[in-house]
Amino acid sequence: MSPPSNVIDGRALAEQIHGETSRRIVALQAAGVQPGLAFVRVGEDPASQVYVGMKERMSARLGIRSQTQVLPEATSEAELLRLIDLLNADPGVHGILVQAPLPRQIDPTRVYSAVLPQKDVDGFHPTNVGKLMLGDPTGFVPCTPAGVHELLIRSQVTLGGAEVVILGRGNIVGKPLAALLMQKARHANATVTVCHSQTRDLAAHCRRADVLVAAMGVAEFVRADMVKPGAVVVDVGVNRVHDPSAKSGSRLVGDVQFAAVQPVAGKITPNPGGVGPMTIALLMQNTVRAAEQASGRSGSTTDH
Repeated sequence: MSPPSNVIDGRALAEQIHGETSRRIVALQAAGVQPGLAFVRVGEDPASQVYVGMKERMSARLGIRSQTQVLPEATSEAELLRLIDLLNADPGVHGILVQAPLPRQIDPTRVYSAVLPQKDVDGFHPTNVGKLMLGDPTGFVPCTPAGVHELLIRSQVTLGGAEVVILGRGNIVGKPLAALLMQKARHANATVTVCHSQTRDLAAHCRRADVLVAAMGVAEFVRADMVKPGAVVVDVGVNRVHDPSAKSGSRLVGDVQFAAVQPVAGKITPNPGGVGPMTIALLMQNTVRAAEQASGRSGSTTDH
């Protein structure tokens, strides 16, 4: 049974990107370059284990050589920084991803700043953040906002002049996505409003949106009466809620009440199956671009 016509199939779009990435990997391998991606995980956070596992499997499927370094929960910041130095110096590692969350004793800002900008495929190094703000396409864009952007482009959503409302001002999704969509560039030129916990009359902002992106981490926050009929709704949220009927006693939901909002929306992402697969697709694409740049080969880049 096919999904309703207004549901954006993130898995199918991700497969398009994987096909493009795979061809670039074949070209690199023909030139004697094997793209390499290192994952670093500190502690045994169950969600982090799942996320890293998904990324490892996709790396293997596409032909990216991956390695995962798992450090104990009690690891000091200095020990983690020493590992990053080793990975920075390894010519076989083109991309480094330090999985969040990190334990309390470690400052994420220092860690992300320690990864070489040219290996920072997560796009969190200050150099890459600055390049994004300046509209410099040579930097790496964080994978989730880049995935949302690519999802909108490939779904033929008009962004030029569109009113975009982003719920959430985080450094991982909200801020970088706003920067992407407001650029004076092709597939951008949107008018962007970023809402947060102190926004007055948040629902009124939502109802004005041509494109509404929910990335605040509040389970099923967006209701049907908050959405303008025909708007594009993108659900980035991943929230675990109590559900006695589920085998595990809980289930994952997004930031949008999908069943209620879907009939109102012009287009909407499911959750799961929307933004998640695109995030992994952009991570793989970033890694391949890092390998191309390190080897002096020019590959195609996503036109932001």
